[in-house]
Amino acid sequence: MIDMPTPRGKLTAHVALDRLTWLRVGGPADWLFQPADTDDLADFLRALPGDVAVFPMGVGSNLIVRDGGLRAVVVRLGRGFNGIEIQGNRVRAGVAALDAHVARKAAQAGIDLTFLRTIPGAVGGAVRMNAGCYGTYVADVFVEARAVTRAGEIVTLTADDLKFRYRQTDLPEGWVLIEAVFEGPGGDAEELVARMQAQLDKRDATQPTRERSAGSTFRNPSGFSSTGQADDVHDLKAWKLIDDAGLRGARVGGAQMSEKHSNFMINTGGASAADLEKLGEQVRKRVFQNSGIQLEWEIMRVGEPAAE
Repeated sequence: MIDMPTPRGKLTAHVALDRLTWLRVGGPADWLFQPADTDDLADFLRALPGDVAVFPMGVGSNLIVRDGGLRAVVVRLGRGFNGIEIQGNRVRAGVAALDAHVARKAAQAGIDLTFLRTIPGAVGGAVRMNAGCYGTYVADVFVEARAVTRAGEIVTLTADDLKFRYRQTDLPEGWVLIEAVFEGPGGDAEELVARMQAQLDKRDATQPTRERSAGSTFRNPSGFSSTGQADDVHDLKAWKLIDDAGLRGARVGGAQMSEKHSNFMINTGGASAADLEKLGEQVRKRVFQNSGIQLEWEIMRVGEPAAE
């Protein structure tokens, strides 16, 4: 039996994670920790035995938790970590602040962070995955972030520390982001609001926003072909490769590649994490057979499969 620290926040054992993910799948975490504040988080991580894994979790918008759950302490930041402050052309946001809220508040202040408006999830995930759309990424507006290390130290991270790349960063395992600072170009508030509404209209017309999904399932390809030769695939889209392989609408159990946007995987009702992951792997295999291009998951998949 692990001797767990006693925090001021809420620490709960054996918490089902399906209710905390947008896809509504996933087994239990050993522990769910909801810290009261930054000091509570730092004290807890400092006192937590070093062999206990830590998994920071936001709103679960880009995540499949496998059916066997997570052998870890899941850290979920909520109230107290969702503040948004405007300082000139800079926006300081807690990692629990929703991307859409940050975009709206920035626009009202005449700061262009409009690309965040249609990105599902919260600031922590956006920084961790270098989220982006319409040609702009978090890396383009990032100033700095603060995090609590696995050892309980509070540190400031620069872009050089995170090493932003397409849909990924180098945040060390077990570190928990707590806030980020962005700097966007200035703009007219009314024009920024109108642009965001146009982006929303476009998104709703082309994506299954009313279904249980986790956003884009696979990254758009880049890099090298299956033969190892340099391949100019930067303009290829994952949805087009999936369509060309005849997989729009493909299903496994309750999991389906959306008819509306074939790079969106949806839970039509009753899907397990195993259904979703099996469908994704089938898509990857068929796309590779059809095009020679290996799709890479954009959705994070964590945890253990269900016991046989």
